[in-house]
Amino acid sequence: MTYRILVVEDEPAVADTITYALETEGFQAIWKPTGEEGRVTLQEEEIHLVVLDVGLPDCSGFELCKEIRTFSQVPVIFLTARADEIDRVVGLEIGGDDYVVKPFSPRELTARVKAILRRVSSENELESGEQHLDFSVDEHKKTILYHGVTLELSRYEYRLLKTLVDHPGWVFSREKLKSLVWEDPHASMDRTVDAHVKMLRAKLREIRAEDNPIKTHRGQGYSLGDEP
Repeated sequence: MTYRILVVEDEPAVADTITYALETEGFQAIWKPTGEEGRVTLQEEEIHLVVLDVGLPDCSGFELCKEIRTFSQVPVIFLTARADEIDRVVGLEIGGDDYVVKPFSPRELTARVKAILRRVSSENELESGEQHLDFSVDEHKKTILYHGVTLELSRYEYRLLKTLVDHPGWVFSREKLKSLVWEDPHASMDRTVDAHVKMLRAKLREIRAEDNPIKTHRGQGYSLGDEP
């Protein structure tokens, strides 16, 4: 997997140094010189981390970070020429993950990028059920990848599969799945769950015909994989 790093920095020389350092380490760097272009990129593309200059020509990096936090939890590393301790506190309290003062070492910056991505990856494995390696869940985009391929899922198919992916090996009864997935579980029937499972299996087989990750437990319900 290649991590995509968004660099929001108005000084071309600084941006060139950052993007070169990131690409040397195997990251894909995307440079935007203004806060507005950075915000649009975040909303339209898959970005794994943002390197954000505090002093942008069209906005404050702090204000942009606040706006980003209304729609994304992507990690943010601030860049600033100001070394005041109060800036560090403010930057981190509004949702920043780290803070680098100019002039900085490109090697130090890439080391911090790697450290944050490792932490986020570990948290996702623990909290979102992504430890089931065949699947990857993006809760912000409401998408699920199976063996690296994005599944085209309806709202309830997404909710149903995510419930199973979040708890690999757990056996869920149809009643339990209805209560967890459907907005009005009493209006749904058991065969509604069965129909959605059937559709999910068909979509998974299109990617891996030989696999059958969703298991049926007769008289009990469904699980992702076998019971632990």
